[in-house]
Amino acid sequence: MTLVITLIAAAVATAVWYLNENRASLKLGTLSLIYWGASLMWLMDFVFEYAELKADYFVQEPADILNDSLLGVTVVLIGFVAWLVILMVKDPKGVFKKKLTK
Repeated sequence: MTLVITLIAAAVATAVWYLNENRASLKLGTLSLIYWGASLMWLMDFVFEYAELKADYFVQEPADILNDSLLGVTVVLIGFVAWLVILMVKDPKGVFKKKLTK
């Protein structure tokens, strides 16, 4: 589930990046790269775990599915918070600079 959730987040972030005209100032490419990097990480995790467990990988307990889902949502939220921090530090519209100089 972590792979699926991060792939969905990466696809949505990429679509928003593609459709938004302010993509450079909003650092939407950075958000997309964060999610695609997480997706790549979970894909490698899937490959190595599948190589170890074979078909048993697809037979999971409901508690394991819930844990994986919560982990996926947590990864997406942490990526979003990291993007917000980057956006605040870069301050593309100068909002914080105006507040600090008053």
